[in-house]
Amino acid sequence: MELYLFFTSLSKTHIFDKTKNVHFVGIGGVGLCSLAEIIYSYGFVVTGSDNQQNEATQRLSNLGLTIFHGHRAEYVDSADVLVVSPAIPDENVEVKRAVSRTIPIITGAEMLSEVMRYHYSIAIAGTHGKTTTTAMTASVLEKLDPTVVVGGKMIDIGSHARIGKSNIIVCEADEAYGSIKYFKPNLSVVTSIDADHLDYYRDLADISHTFLEFINRVPFYSSSILCLDQKNIQKLRPKLRKPYMTYGFHPEANIRAENIQFESDYSSFIVYWHDTELGQIRLNMPGLHNVSNALAAISVALTISPSIGNISFTKIQHALASFGGIHRRFEILGLARDILVVDDYAHNPAKLRAVFNAAKTGYERRVVGIVQPHRYQRIHSLYNEFASAFFDTDLLFITPIYGSTEQTINGISSEDLAEDIRKQGHRNVMYIPNLEIEGVVGHLRPNDIVITAGAGDIWKFSHKLLVHLKNNND
Repeated sequence: MELYLFFTSLSKTHIFDKTKNVHFVGIGGVGLCSLAEIIYSYGFVVTGSDNQQNEATQRLSNLGLTIFHGHRAEYVDSADVLVVSPAIPDENVEVKRAVSRTIPIITGAEMLSEVMRYHYSIAIAGTHGKTTTTAMTASVLEKLDPTVVVGGKMIDIGSHARIGKSNIIVCEADEAYGSIKYFKPNLSVVTSIDADHLDYYRDLADISHTFLEFINRVPFYSSSILCLDQKNIQKLRPKLRKPYMTYGFHPEANIRAENIQFESDYSSFIVYWHDTELGQIRLNMPGLHNVSNALAAISVALTISPSIGNISFTKIQHALASFGGIHRRFEILGLARDILVVDDYAHNPAKLRAVFNAAKTGYERRVVGIVQPHRYQRIHSLYNEFASAFFDTDLLFITPIYGSTEQTINGISSEDLAEDIRKQGHRNVMYIPNLEIEGVVGHLRPNDIVITAGAGDIWKFSHKLLVHLKNNND
């Protein structure tokens, strides 16, 4: 009998044996806040600490969790285990206290992998597309009432997590810091493999090998779902040792999209299972990348074990037609003075290309990008890819690099990046050392679509810009 079926009749506090008190260090981050909510729903005593108070910590506090502002050693004294964000250094006072008291210290990925063991688990991975695909999959499987863990806030429910009553869990499997190595799902999806997180992985071959191991960890009686359009995924096929199926636009894909059409407020396409036409899908979002994400979610619904549940194609159509999207994933903030303002989390070359291509193909508007490069190491490792990622923008602003806690790297700057983008052939790119409304708004005109992009704090500017456009006619 499957472990996830055996435990359906037990209280979920049994899953960690004698563990009762779980403390999260860095609980406000996207990697931990959703996990903390789920652990709390299982009946554990959950506390957490973070230097920053944000929407996530407020939500957790409202749910009943004890959230501490800042870090103090005594916060961990009653903890049975510490779950620590990768951003937390070993010198953190709570971590040091846990070490001195031999309290186990684990990552969020380790905790999530333990939770997954007691569910029928579906893990969505990939260097880009995994967040939206996870949320789409959750929407398609909604009738089965899954628990959901995703790295972005789902607009439909206003949270990074959904607590389901069934024993199905749909989760985003992050590859950063090697986290994906902990996951052994019942069903896996890989949307893409590109060179990224090269502060951890040696090179593309290293990250590809990590994904290969992830794919080959699925049970022999299940399968992986792979995007056949991705060349780096194609290269892994001779090394795959477990069953898999494919999706995409490639003519050999098991599930593919044809007759793709884009309008300003939706996309549509016909789904084929091998040579059988299943019907039309409509999405309330633009972009070829979102069509691909939807194909992955459709593939999960059509592949999931019949003993777990059956999803009709009609239900898939309805779920995707009503899908509300993810916060900061081509999030349309508003329209003012006939200027459409959009915000996106895109921060690596593949994601940036996809976002601006979606705007170019989906809207008959001039595309204006305001890009905040993210992390010096990422820019350094993928410099040439960044320099050629913006050809779908008609006007491009580059802000200073958002380095977070990183040290600067000599010779790597946004000013040089803007110049090299210009040398690649982009005719209208500007470096703006100080991002101010006045420095941007004079370059805008009616019928623009303005997209702020980056994983830092660039989102604040898009909201300010929209307010300015609504309140000023100059």
